[in-house]
Order: sequence, then structure tokens, then C-alpha cells
Amino acid sequence: MGDSAPVQAAAAPIDITIAASPSLAPLLAQLRTSLLVSTYEAGALVVVRALGGSLFIDMVRVDRAMGVAAIRNRLALGTRHRILEMSNMPVLSAQMPTAAGQPAPDACYVPLNTHVTGEIDLHEIAWGEDELWFVNTRFSCLCTRSALESFQPRWRPPFVKRLRPDDRCHLNGIAMDGGRPAYVTLFAATDEPEGWRAQRTTGGLVLDVASGEAVAHGLSMPHSPRLYRGELWVEESGRGTLARVDRAAGRCDTVAAFDGFTRGLDFVGGVAFVGLSKVRESRSFGGVPITERVDVDRRFCGVQAVDLATGRSLGFLQFETGVGEIFAVQALQGVVHPAFVEDADPLVGASYVLSPETLAQM
Repeated sequence: MGDSAPVQAAAAPIDITIAASPSLAPLLAQLRTSLLVSTYEAGALVVVRALGGSLFIDMVRVDRAMGVAAIRNRLALGTRHRILEMSNMPVLSAQMPTAAGQPAPDACYVPLNTHVTGEIDLHEIAWGEDELWFVNTRFSCLCTRSALESFQPRWRPPFVKRLRPDDRCHLNGIAMDGGRPAYVTLFAATDEPEGWRAQRTTGGLVLDVASGEAVAHGLSMPHSPRLYRGELWVEESGRGTLARVDRAAGRCDTVAAFDGFTRGLDFVGGVAFVGLSKVRESRSFGGVPITERVDVDRRFCGVQAVDLATGRSLGFLQFETGVGEIFAVQALQGVVHPAFVEDADPLVGASYVLSPETLAQM
């Protein structure tokens, strides 16, 4: 993996050890980007930022942190049975505590809304044109929020005939295009309760949402479909790879392979930030191809930065202890030093998110 160095972790709710390559902080600084990494296992949102050539980590406690979605000044985070929405209020940055010698944050995310979904095994979430989409894995469908319902089903795979809370195909990832869902990933085309388990190593699909047809099949536990610069990308998690989908040929071309279960993906400036988890021997993960390729002592948990043009690693962040599985990786492009106001902070009660029209009346 190359040389690594200890990383300063502040306000960590769990006992973890983190290391990173010396190249990661300069890369984030060059891209003017920070990273959000969710870990449901450790119950935290990990905030990764580069300041003054050094890498800093903050940990925000979240119950079963899953999907993360950012757009403009809005941020949404999926949890065990809620979706938390936050608003960026840079005006509060001067009131946030900072370590000696560090500048004030350039973004400050404050709680705004909480939507209770119930236990739906919520996976990825994504902002659309004017609404938030999320993957309801337990009910095998894509949903949006509703003021009068736990979730509003909007789409499901054509082979899933009815809504049932039994995770029929393990629908898990969503790729947006023009503000609408364009592609999804799932483990198997089945309409039986947890029917995907018997096919999880080779039954994975990338489906076109509009047509319901597969654009890639025969995959091993695919996750994190993304459209970037006109190309469709997917992580074939069971093989530990990042791949480009050739939609015309119906195949996936591997760009990079890793020593971990690939899940969580975002792009900035031709760089892919790939989430990696250690594969545990369990009912879900037992027998997947990566367990045969990568020995237990080499399995990696963290984030790898990859040059899309060459597939070469540009840097990494590794959880050495305390965290074995992560879910989402979200890049905050243009945000170098984000801060988060947690719910119990008095600033929540003293802050108001208002429209320009309302502000004009004040």
C-alpha cells in the first residue's frame, strides 16, 4: 500500500486507529475537496479534510450511518430508520470551535429536517431535481419522501411484482442523470424473499431504470453505480474492483482492483474516491471471489484515490483498527474545512434557515 503516516482524529466517538499515505492531503488540497465517509458498523460520519499539508479527521456520531448525498448547500444522511437533512450555514463558521492555528470552517452544516422511514434497510440516497431519492432495500424499490407516509414508492424492478418487506433482490445503489434515477444495482433478479442470497456471487445486475433492462449482468455483488463524464461506472464489490460499464456491449471493464470489498464512490477532477471494507465471513459475504483473492491479513478498510486514466492509486486513507466496514463516500468539492453542528448544540436552537424572500422582510 506504500508509506503511511498517522492521522489526527478529533472528537472520535469510537476507539480507532487511522493512517494515510503522505500524498492524500496534498491531493485533497489540490482538488479543494473534503470527504465524508459513512460507517454503519462504527455508527459515525467520518469527515476527512486537508489543512496546511496535514490530514485531519473528525467523527460525527450517527446511528447506522448509510447513504450520503450533497448538493449545493444541502446534505442528506441515511441512518437506521431516519433520513437527516442538513443545511450549510457558513455564517455560523466563526462560532465553531477550532484547534490552535486552524482557520474557521468554510462550511457549517446544521440539522434542518428529519424524516422517519422506519426500518427499511435504507442504502444509497441521491438528490433529484427537487426531491430526495433513496433506495429502500427491504421493500426492493426506489422511494422519495412524503409528509404523510414513511416512504413513497416510485419505482421497482419489473420482476418484483409486489411490495414486500423481505429484501427480494438486494437493490442497493442508484445513479442519477438529469435529476432523475437512471441506473440501479442489485444482487439478483429474483422475486423470492432474500432470493438474492443463492445468486449473490454471480447474479448481480446493473439495470436501466427507464426500460427495466439490464445493461450489465453476471456481476458479483455490485454497488455504487455512477455516471461521470458521460460514462457509467460501477463497483463489483464481490471482486473488489472498480469498473467502467460498456452499455453497448453489456459488459464491465475493470479499471482497478483492490484488497477490499468496494462500496462507496465519488469523483472529482478525474479522480475516483473508492470506499473499501474488510470482508467478514458471514452469511452475506462468505464465498465471494475477493475472499479467495485476498488473504484475511491483507484486507483493507478505508478510501483509495484512483487516477481514472491509468487506474493508478494516488493515495489512501486506512482504518487500521476500530472500523472494518464503510458504506458511502461523498466528496465535497469546493469545501476544504467543513464543520457539523450536532443536534444537542445550542447553535441549533439559535439558527434559522430562511429563504431570501423571508430574509428581505427582516
